[in-house]
Amino acid sequence: MVATLKELAAKEDKLSPGHRLCAGCGASVVARMILNASTLPVVVASATGCMEVSTTIFPYTSWRSSFIHNAFENSGATMSGVEAAYRALKRKGKMKDEFNFVAFGGDGGTFDIGLQSLSGAFERGHRMLYVCYDNEAYMNTGIQRSGATPMGAWTTTSEVGKKQAGKIQHRKDLTGIMAAHGGYVAQASPSNWRDLVKKAEKAFAFDGPSFINVLAPCPRGWRFPSEQTIEFARLAVETCYWPLFEVEGGKYKINVKPKTKKPVTEWLKPQGRFKHLFKDVNADKLDELQKFVDDQWDRLLALESACRLD
Repeated sequence: MVATLKELAAKEDKLSPGHRLCAGCGASVVARMILNASTLPVVVASATGCMEVSTTIFPYTSWRSSFIHNAFENSGATMSGVEAAYRALKRKGKMKDEFNFVAFGGDGGTFDIGLQSLSGAFERGHRMLYVCYDNEAYMNTGIQRSGATPMGAWTTTSEVGKKQAGKIQHRKDLTGIMAAHGGYVAQASPSNWRDLVKKAEKAFAFDGPSFINVLAPCPRGWRFPSEQTIEFARLAVETCYWPLFEVEGGKYKINVKPKTKKPVTEWLKPQGRFKHLFKDVNADKLDELQKFVDDQWDRLLALESACRLD
């Protein structure tokens, strides 16, 4: 049963305030929600990235839990090794305490660099949760494009000029890739806290590998005022750019279906990284983005419908 807001507020945060993440950073909101969903002590691993470098500046740490910093590419491998060692100690009777194991990685360290180790952890069946806080670029190293960056977005490596208007390719469907591995897989947003916490509770209780892809708006990289982080997360859901769904036993379930599906331009236009798309010369890019969102949403509806028929 999902914890109430009052119950969550009464808990001591496992990620303490006073860290050096940017004002309005979506990643810290995501991490606090995920960790508060655990009823057991948590062992945390975090790939190099915004969250790691801003919460563990020597000699300080913001983590009120066991914490392991690992390389950009191997958060999944690190935590699967920890979980395997824990099970070995339990079998030998040297460990009786119960723990939850969670690995965090940004989209750069998950969609791209860390996908291999994440895939391996799932294939081996480790009982662990991997959370991708998806801010849609390599923000920590200077806002470079990643496999999660939307088509048309400006980054420092997908420039805007005569030859191109931002990133040329559409973003990778990482949630779909992970769903193909089995386990428990979900997509969530900090704007829908109850849905996110419920999915985290399910993931921690799942007897096997689990993965949650959470949108984590970045005011610095997306170019919007820092106080509007949750509003941008909400708009992503309402436009169906970022659908909320879960996959259990291979069956898809959409958790939120907007009563009125807003045009994706309502999410794009307030973001500085997309301002060039609203010039007449790039009107076709907006049409292409809307079609991409519509096609992805229709595909998700079809997957859910097919699962109901099984």
